[in-house]
Amino acid sequence: MDLRQLQYFVAAAKAEHFTRASRQLNVAQSALSSAIKSLEEELRTQLFVRSTRKVRLTLAGKAFLEKAVVVLDAAEDARQTVHDVTHANGGKLGIGTVQGLPAFLDLPALLAEFHDLYERVEVRLIQGGADHLLDKLRKGIIDLAFLPVTEPTSSIVTTMIACEDLVLICAVDHPAAALNDITLPAISQFLFVDFQPDWGTRKLIDDAFHSAGLTRKTAFEVSDLNTLFDLVSRGLGIALVPESVAHSYGPTISIRSVSQVDICWEVIVARLPGELPEAAPTRFLTLLETKRRVSSSQV
Repeated sequence: MDLRQLQYFVAAAKAEHFTRASRQLNVAQSALSSAIKSLEEELRTQLFVRSTRKVRLTLAGKAFLEKAVVVLDAAEDARQTVHDVTHANGGKLGIGTVQGLPAFLDLPALLAEFHDLYERVEVRLIQGGADHLLDKLRKGIIDLAFLPVTEPTSSIVTTMIACEDLVLICAVDHPAAALNDITLPAISQFLFVDFQPDWGTRKLIDDAFHSAGLTRKTAFEVSDLNTLFDLVSRGLGIALVPESVAHSYGPTISIRSVSQVDICWEVIVARLPGELPEAAPTRFLTLLETKRRVSSSQV
């Protein structure tokens, strides 16, 4: 049996007349009669008692009507759910992000604005390392991932959303603050505060020191920016962070540009290919791009 047969059956049962039911459905009476006959043959029972004036349900027909209505309601609910998801009127949106996103990307504010526009979309946010987020993205657990530039892959679509230099931060009375020139060799002698491996800018900084043939000692490995800044401001170590992040903290730290090397924090948003243009992830990316254009025009 199919939904069309059930639709014809329910219409005929409620109208108690094949002709009236066919008119309501805008189909030929012969088509409706044929569909119901096929349904009876499949069920191997008579659903209607027919007469020239009207039709009425048999006991089997009455029992079948209850189930048919449930099936049709469920099918309509399924259609509506798909429509809501593909038009951002419902469904879920999973977003993953690494630590240390540039300050000009105010993700909480962006999420709040998206919620105001599409309040029926259930939004979920998780933080983690880049490899962890990419794994969740490929498995369909999240829809979008904000992370550092990664190796290109055909299974992931990426869009650059931020690119800025890393700067040195240290306590105002830390010896590094008195250096005339901030270079990797000069600061490699100091203890560092940094994220855990595969978190935030950690790999970018490790690669920069490795490429320069230098080693450094990371005395404190953290998983959030507040702890990193607190440790640095108390003189327990130095750190390299995106410039906009550094300037967002406050006057208790010294901020210095790094010379003789370019260490750029490039952030992308990654997604799987083939997303529907009206779905929640695409709507979120459209809002992100709109906010970035507005911010750029105000600079």
